[in-house]
Amino acid sequence: MHYSVLIVDDELELSEYTSKYFNMSGVSATYVTDKQAALDFFADNTCSLILLDINLGEDSGFELCQMIRAKMNVPIFFISARSAEDDMLLALSIGGDDYICKPYSLGVLLAKVKAALKRYEAAKADEIADDVSDSTEKDKNENLVKLGTATIDLSKAIVIRHGEKTPLKAMEFRLLVYMLNNRNRIIKKEEFFEKIWGTEFVGDVTLNVHIRHLREKIEDDPSNPSFIKTVWGTGFILEEQP
Repeated sequence: MHYSVLIVDDELELSEYTSKYFNMSGVSATYVTDKQAALDFFADNTCSLILLDINLGEDSGFELCQMIRAKMNVPIFFISARSAEDDMLLALSIGGDDYICKPYSLGVLLAKVKAALKRYEAAKADEIADDVSDSTEKDKNENLVKLGTATIDLSKAIVIRHGEKTPLKAMEFRLLVYMLNNRNRIIKKEEFFEKIWGTEFVGDVTLNVHIRHLREKIEDDPSNPSFIKTVWGTGFILEEQP
């Protein structure tokens, strides 16, 4: 069976209430309360988005995230009472797409989930690649974009550097495509939130981590980027080199 949302949280009452709220709002959802139950779920079911707690009794949501990421690329939103920046950075660095602190507003959470579902369920990589045709007209192959020593294959969502192929995660790909379409223009953070995440309820940490991952895959020196540059206090710009 397919559900729009799988909630993985050992707080039974909160999981039940959140699941019920989602279902009443037209978003099919179910829940499990531990790591093994989540793994068992995927034996017979699928979902389009996962809400994942960090603390799962004796198990870790971080570990479960890594296990899920090894097999699928659905959006994962961490939900946790832990508000330390180190936890947020770790969650996003291992494959989380967003980090939501408890206690959360069900209305805000639902809005973020709906935006993510609309984005992930409707947009396929080849459809997104079509959006960058204007940016690739100068290339012999419209699916290839050169940025220094990096070649981005838009048809496969991979970066090729020094002969090594590195896949782009869905959110990284969307960010890069948007910046390619708007190269040499400063893009404000609020514009990224609206156009990429489809909601204003996104924190700077989430955006900054995804930008950092892009730089690590594209730039020769991620700490001193040549292409994806920060405009302090405003946003980012992808500068096309002369």
